[in-house]
Amino acid sequence: MENVLKRIEELRKGEVGKLVNSRIKEFEEAGRKKEEAVFGELCFCLLTANFSAEKCIKIQNEMGRGFSLLSEKELAQELKRQGHRFPNARANYIYEARKCENDLCKIIGTGKERREKLVKQVKGLGMKEASHFLRNIGFKDVAIVDFHILDLLKNEGLIEFDRRTSTLTKKKYLEIEEVLEGIAKQSGLNLAELDLYLWYLETGKVLK
Repeated sequence: MENVLKRIEELRKGEVGKLVNSRIKEFEEAGRKKEEAVFGELCFCLLTANFSAEKCIKIQNEMGRGFSLLSEKELAQELKRQGHRFPNARANYIYEARKCENDLCKIIGTGKERREKLVKQVKGLGMKEASHFLRNIGFKDVAIVDFHILDLLKNEGLIEFDRRTSTLTKKKYLEIEEVLEGIAKQSGLNLAELDLYLWYLETGKVLK
């Protein structure tokens, strides 16, 4: 863990630290927006599973109100046109998610409590995607355990989990989240900030 903590501390002192702080402010502002914008973030996170986050950002920017207004067939056609890997399945998830579009800002509780509710309510939304959504609207107490994070933690000897041969169950997800909470505590960061730093260590980018 010492190696990870040292690398994060070095990043915090430079331009990456400024960029992380800027992203966190953007997430906080996103959580204060109207239901339409919050729903757009949910759709973005539904799109990211097994697909490029950067390409999903582009799709989100171009789609606009289409997430809420297009028919399921039109959604699928648009996602296919924009090159999404799973246009039909993701169109269905987004279409079904409209059932709770007006309730997203009404769910109460901590990030972890909200995550439990979202995973049950939104088709296609797993622990990672729900955590991603909540982080993107300002919650700082959930971890996004994606393959970048899993690889980094494994390579640093902090977990034994191998994503290529094992299934990331809910129980295992929560166990790895506890490992990340330990790193966050020792580095003086919250989980939202830590995710951005770890993602940068693996990819050289600070996205959302």
